[in-house]
Amino acid sequence: MIRFGTSGWRAVIAEEFTIRNVRRVAAAVAMHLAGQGTARRGVFIGFDTRFMSDRFAREAAAVLAQRGVPVSLSPAPVPTPVVAFAIVSGRRAGGLNVTASHNPPEYNGLKFSTAGGAPALPEITRAIESLANSGRGGGAAGMDGAAEPGDTAGPPARILSLDMRAAYFRQMSRLVCLPAIRKAGLRVACDLRHGASIGYLDGLLRKAARSLEALHDRPDPLFGGSGPDCGETQLQPLGRLVKRQRLHLGLATDGDGDRFGIVDRGGRFIQPNLFLAVLADYLLTFRRLTGGVGRSVATTHLLDAVCAFHGRKLYETPVGFKFLGDHLKSGRAFLVCEESAGLSLRGHVPEKDGILAGLLAAEMVAVRRKSIREQARELFRKVGPLHSRRIDYHMDAPARDRLARRLEDVPASFAGRRIARLDTTDGRKMIFHDGSWLLLRPSGTEPVVRCYAEARAPRDVEALLAAARNLIQ
Repeated sequence: MIRFGTSGWRAVIAEEFTIRNVRRVAAAVAMHLAGQGTARRGVFIGFDTRFMSDRFAREAAAVLAQRGVPVSLSPAPVPTPVVAFAIVSGRRAGGLNVTASHNPPEYNGLKFSTAGGAPALPEITRAIESLANSGRGGGAAGMDGAAEPGDTAGPPARILSLDMRAAYFRQMSRLVCLPAIRKAGLRVACDLRHGASIGYLDGLLRKAARSLEALHDRPDPLFGGSGPDCGETQLQPLGRLVKRQRLHLGLATDGDGDRFGIVDRGGRFIQPNLFLAVLADYLLTFRRLTGGVGRSVATTHLLDAVCAFHGRKLYETPVGFKFLGDHLKSGRAFLVCEESAGLSLRGHVPEKDGILAGLLAAEMVAVRRKSIREQARELFRKVGPLHSRRIDYHMDAPARDRLARRLEDVPASFAGRRIARLDTTDGRKMIFHDGSWLLLRPSGTEPVVRCYAEARAPRDVEALLAAARNLIQ
């Protein structure tokens, strides 16, 4: 059975993620678009550097075109935010991206994004799931069965090759002050994680930075053996390079380019939550952008403090960038972000963009002429400190069900703190009277339960995490 999670359908290659199943999902997308009457506007299809991603993309393109949906197909691996930009800038009906994002190399995935460029909302993915699992059609004629009457949007359509790099570079020059980076003479390193951002993040930095050192800049389906993520562990080589060569900054994205990783001067990794709050303060102080900030329920409340300091609104959503996109499209928010290293700006796409995040980090350091840690200390003096951390616990389905039952009865206090409010928007979030909080929620993309904690002092964060660990184990 095809099941979509927080960000698309993901499965292990050759077990569930097969050519046949990719055809099933592509056929379901074609039927969905035909039913909506938008299929003739066409779709954009991209793919990352995982094993056979290019083949899976071509198979999906063939199914869609055979069913009357015009296809623009990327000729090379392309970052997820560029797929979203291709959808929006081309006024297409949607797009498919063959990627499993930050999941381990043995996984691949298929994400469907709607005409607005945002990941499809649950009601749409449920409809696509139903069609894919119904047995209707299932692929191109002569392969997994011909399309039934009414399933197609018309006669077979064309598949055209479309390289979006130049157009995306122009978009970045509109969103980021590249001349400020050039003027400051920043010396930068980047870690491309063997992924789809090769030629994008480094290409833009070569135009703006005084000098650039690039790591892991060749495609590799195994991501060098360390995986496609861009967290603190994976970016240790980048940190050593930044420290050894006394660079201003180290920037990275994950394998499909939607998440960011940042290493500050001296080789120190910057937690995404801290960077997001410092960036929001910078954009409000120096760019004087209008509107508020959107964040997921799992993201730092330091953003709430920044908004309160500047007199702006804070919008909270469930986890998943698909829920944040509306705040960008409506103009309510100038910045939307998630603690899992995702952000986007108004005027861009309602999808995470790790390339944009890295360029904004460089602009912020260039304009303020201070390291990110120095800027964070100044922010803490303005709004007070907040520290956060997340731990992931790998758990099978029965164990997650047992934990969910234990969480149904929430006590009046937890870890020695009185609970002021329980938020069940996405998981179980206990918000305490002193402003600290703890959230437990199952991942929508992996067999894990994520535990988030935030408090004024690091020792209080550790105390909350220890109490949560005892509850889980």
